[in-house]
Amino acid sequence: MRAVIQRVTQASCTVDGVCTGAIQQGLLVLLGVEEDDTEKEQEWLAQKLVNLRIFSDEAGLMNKSVQDIGGNILLISQFTLIAQTKKGNRPSFIRAARPNKAEPLYQVMGERLSTLLGKQVQMGIFGADMKIDLRNDGPVTIILDTKE
Repeated sequence: MRAVIQRVTQASCTVDGVCTGAIQQGLLVLLGVEEDDTEKEQEWLAQKLVNLRIFSDEAGLMNKSVQDIGGNILLISQFTLIAQTKKGNRPSFIRAARPNKAEPLYQVMGERLSTLLGKQVQMGIFGADMKIDLRNDGPVTIILDTKE
């Protein structure tokens, strides 16, 4: 699994003009699922997301997690994160999980994050044409890959 995490002051997801999820301070998480990903990678990534210390403490140092600050998470599925671009100019998505595998892992990730965070995680709609609005805070953007 690969995730792009952005620390945000606000973020939202809209599908066909309808807001499917919106948050204030917290994390926007773009999640890509590979064909060989399992719940083991999902569990590690979920723990990492809620405990990653990228929010400022009283001294201005990144010492607090989204859980510590009572922040929120907006989780968006994004298979394009799994793109291979080494050869040619057209990205290959051959390693991306097929929808019948990726969607359940995406849904369970939302449930797992909600449990760990102690509040409902906001989500996009798997496979939809989503419009994401955000205000990156910092900017702080981090890439996590369960393979590394």
